[in-house]
Amino acid sequence: MTTLALYWLFLRAVLLSFSGFATVPLLREALVLDQALLTDSQLHAAIAISQASPGPLGMYLVIVGYFVTGLSGALAGALALMTPALLAIPIARLILRNKSSALQGACSGIVIASCALMVSTGLRLVPQATPTVAYLAIVVVGTAIVALTTIKPVWVITVAAAVGLVMR
Repeated sequence: MTTLALYWLFLRAVLLSFSGFATVPLLREALVLDQALLTDSQLHAAIAISQASPGPLGMYLVIVGYFVTGLSGALAGALALMTPALLAIPIARLILRNKSSALQGACSGIVIASCALMVSTGLRLVPQATPTVAYLAIVVVGTAIVALTTIKPVWVITVAAAVGLVMR
């Protein structure tokens, strides 16, 4: 795969998702399943490395790009992440100038599609993230607590991590 093709793939994924991990299903299908340029392990490693690093959620694209074509792929990932930000200013001006319901509807549709992609990504990662029933119980209880109470997610994540470490 050429660097330009990788940039277009990353850009398409970023523009269709508007969220960090919502791009995972698109990239997994293209790079792991269709073209076998990446393994699931490499994709998961890229996500883990980006999570351990400061910065936006989508930074794993830079690491994926590096895994696929080296330094030029990392650059393609970084440019694909920056492109929407450069387009945001003219789009925001257009939305503020034309307060039409069509633009507001399009924005709502993008948010809904991003949420659906994130749920899809989460469901695909569940089997590896919860190898036992006990780990699945931690995820289900944590999700319920975040959804149904006013407890801050940081505390739920901290307690879930501690319980997971004790269970190990």
